Amino acid sequence: MRIAFGTDEVTPVTDAVQARLRDAGHTVEPVAEGDPWPDVGRQVGEAVSGGAADVGVVACWTGTGVSIAANKVAGVRAALCTDGETAAGARRWNDANVLAVGLRLTSPAVAREMIDAFFSTEADPSEAAHIAQLP
Repeated sequence: MRIAFGTDEVTPVTDAVQARLRDAGHTVEPVAEGDPWPDVGRQVGEAVSGGAADVGVVACWTGTGVSIAANKVAGVRAALCTDGETAAGARRWNDANVLAVGLRLTSPAVAREMIDAFFSTEADPSEAAHIAQLP
């Protein structure tokens, strides 16, 4: 899978995320590193919505800014997640196509759990009608 990755700050968490993605056999395309968080979210969102990537991962201090910025791009469903169960639910029930990670509270271990859950969970087909209601 092609993953667009962006962060406004490189940290041990962002290193762990990219390493876990690569270890799982994904192609990681860094589209924004060290850019301001609005640019990070927009650039990753555009990569996903434009088809340059299958899904995306964004990170900033709280994860909120990049998730808001990514969600401004048509067709993006970015989910700010704090643990593996939330990441799995975001994929299952919301067909999230961008995972947003907060750097402040997320440990590398929890980041790896979120990556594993997000990328091993498929959207629930029974949620398609709800997801279609999103602009």
